[in-house]
Amino acid sequence: MPNLTKILAGVLIAAAVVLGLFAWTLARRPVPVAVTPAMPASFPVVLATRTLPAGKAITIDALRVQSLPINPSGAFTDPSQLVGRVPSTGIVADSPVLEAQLSSGLAEHVEPGERALAVRVDEANAVGNRLRPGNFVDVFFTLKRDGNLGGGAEIDRTQARLLLSKVRVLAFGNATAGGDSAGDPNGMVRTAVLAVPVADVDRLTLAEAAGRLIFALRNPKDAEVVDQSALPVYPGVLKTAVHAAGGEPAQDSTRAAAGVALEALSGSANPAGAGARQVSLPRVPLPATPMAGKTNNTKSGVEVIRGGRAETVAW
Repeated sequence: MPNLTKILAGVLIAAAVVLGLFAWTLARRPVPVAVTPAMPASFPVVLATRTLPAGKAITIDALRVQSLPINPSGAFTDPSQLVGRVPSTGIVADSPVLEAQLSSGLAEHVEPGERALAVRVDEANAVGNRLRPGNFVDVFFTLKRDGNLGGGAEIDRTQARLLLSKVRVLAFGNATAGGDSAGDPNGMVRTAVLAVPVADVDRLTLAEAAGRLIFALRNPKDAEVVDQSALPVYPGVLKTAVHAAGGEPAQDSTRAAAGVALEALSGSANPAGAGARQVSLPRVPLPATPMAGKTNNTKSGVEVIRGGRAETVAW
């Protein structure tokens, strides 16, 4: 009987050891993780609902948001970011609208009816190179009468006048309205880009070519501008027709195409006239030159006009 008890106790001890080893083995096994099927990634992207032509502003009804498995570079997620933007190339329907397809840079800061025009500047006429994009300036110009032209001078006298008021600076040197640069570190600024109404481009380019421009910095809160109705209308180089209905004046682009002459810009020409002044040169009478052996005959001559001066050359 005692031997049977010892055998049973040994069997139980062996079973406990086996069960302990089995439990230890189970404890070392990794816990199984439930595998979830991977969902494909999606990105909200703004697409064109119809063909967007180049050069025409985008409207909100031409856009929609759709989830795509890819996120194209330069894509948009909010249609409101594209309203009013202008495509530089045509965008086909159901395709993403990308930043590279849109007009950007300096052109985005030019308002309708304006043109971006580059003019020469130096430290003396550009507020000591302290202009910055976004500033407003008054553009003055000086014209110097050329005395060598005599009575045929294009302007009556040397003058300085205000040409354009409250003109917006789009770029100055390397600094632009888009923030391309904080300025020219060397201070060697040679050009400024101004936002000029299209009707005034003629006057600005002519004043720069014939005279000298000076920029006067002004406070943007100052609303005073030139009263054009108090000044005479510049006669165009080309004659323009008025609209048949009511005799309304031509559009700004048409007026710019008509041009402006230096005499009109300087005020030397008659503002209401149909052309430039006619300047008559003094006629010098031919001197009587006795011919050899003939006391009653005179020698002929040719009148030569040079630079407004008249002289007679005998022949």
